[in-house]
Amino acid sequence: MIRYDLTCTEKHEFDSWFQSAEAYERLRASGHINCAVCGSSDVEKLLMAPTVRPARSAAPAALAKPATPTEEAIAAMRRAVEENSEYVGMDFASEARAMHEGDVPERSIYGEAPIEEARRLLADGIPVAPLPFLPRRKAN
Repeated sequence: MIRYDLTCTEKHEFDSWFQSAEAYERLRASGHINCAVCGSSDVEKLLMAPTVRPARSAAPAALAKPATPTEEAIAAMRRAVEENSEYVGMDFASEARAMHEGDVPERSIYGEAPIEEARRLLADGIPVAPLPFLPRRKAN
């Protein structure tokens, strides 16, 4: 997808998204791009500067904003949870229920569960709480 800033002969400026540069050219040539203000089909692209975000690793340290106390507290919580608990992934609800019912030994776990499952655990008196961070995912 590509976004273009556009203008018509009446100098109305607007923007629109297109599947590709070629798609924009085909639509413009066939008169299918109209001014959002006056409806004119005499529309041209405005000069635009591309928006390019640098890779995170390429960003200079001077531009990195310092962590807030809240971000630092969440990072500390993440470290504590990851160091002292077992990640059970999407099996969280079944593992928590099995521990509560005494089917498996109790231990500290964390994982993921659909909101409906988490509500059922709470309704059944099984203490669970959401964490203020997402689990780290391994990429292929």
